[in-house]
Amino acid sequence: MDEILEKLCAANGVSGAEDGACEAARALLAQYAPDAAADRFGCVTGFIGDRNNGKPTVMLEAHIDEIGFIVTYIDEDGFLKVGNCGGTDRRLYAAQTVNVHCESGDIRGVICTLPPHVAADNKDKTQKTSDIAIDVGFPSREAAEKVVSPGDRVTIDNRLAKLAGTRRTAKALDDRAGVAAVLHALELVKGRELPYNIEVLFASQEEVGSRGAIISAFNSRADIALATDVSFAYTSDAKKHECGVMGKGAMIGVSPVLDREITVELKKLAADKKIPFQTEVMGRSTGTDADDISVSHGGIRTALISIPLKYMHTPVEVIDTVDVEAVGRLMAAFLTGGEGDV
Repeated sequence: MDEILEKLCAANGVSGAEDGACEAARALLAQYAPDAAADRFGCVTGFIGDRNNGKPTVMLEAHIDEIGFIVTYIDEDGFLKVGNCGGTDRRLYAAQTVNVHCESGDIRGVICTLPPHVAADNKDKTQKTSDIAIDVGFPSREAAEKVVSPGDRVTIDNRLAKLAGTRRTAKALDDRAGVAAVLHALELVKGRELPYNIEVLFASQEEVGSRGAIISAFNSRADIALATDVSFAYTSDAKKHECGVMGKGAMIGVSPVLDREITVELKKLAADKKIPFQTEVMGRSTGTDADDISVSHGGIRTALISIPLKYMHTPVEVIDTVDVEAVGRLMAAFLTGGEGDV
């Protein structure tokens, strides 16, 4: 699990420029689905089974993109100005080290910040994204423009690190942890005779409106979809009843937009197979790709299984691999129809 998460989180894939993350996910998926490929929209898909065998098809879905920045222009002193790609938390970005992903290769930079000695009345104010400047070391616009172009993406420089026990921290665990859970499910059912065909979707552009999931689900012929994303894990400054608990297993979603029958079946499977789980109740939509998958191409019966995650949309997201594995096990249990061990 650590090896998979490290490969996925190290790859860069800001919404709309997911190439690096797509290739990392495609290579891992190809071990199970030899036809795994990235499409022209940046989604990675693969099929396991026989499209003509009459079996229903289950889609396993997670999104592949991550939040980040996009270079909007370069000022006369060579500093990069940026806009959001996804819901970045601007409170956390001052003085961070970043990677700017240019056509000629990546370059390092730092997000500018005033020293506290001279910040004066602004020291407690959070910069707007439009006020952020990135210093990549160039002395002028002319020098910077030889390397950097408007439209280049920017990510915070942070790789997977081990915390105590089975806790891990990295950028982009939203939703590379979900991708890892899908891959874990495929490993658990590898070589088995299943009652379903499997269609895998690692969707692009979720962070800017589930655009990849909308397109791929429309083209899909799946009968059922099991989507996985991250959800809020409890921290001391949060409301306990609105959060999942890390280490307590998969968060099975309950929502008006999700298929009730499949949701009930997932709970039963988790109990029967002793897979740790918890329930996440949402009164409206889920805020994930599951919402759009469920209403695509005449409707796909969709369930959502989430991974508790702390510090969402920051460079230091935290998950517990126990929960990632629980989501994978639950997906595998569904794919086997509850037969055998997972």
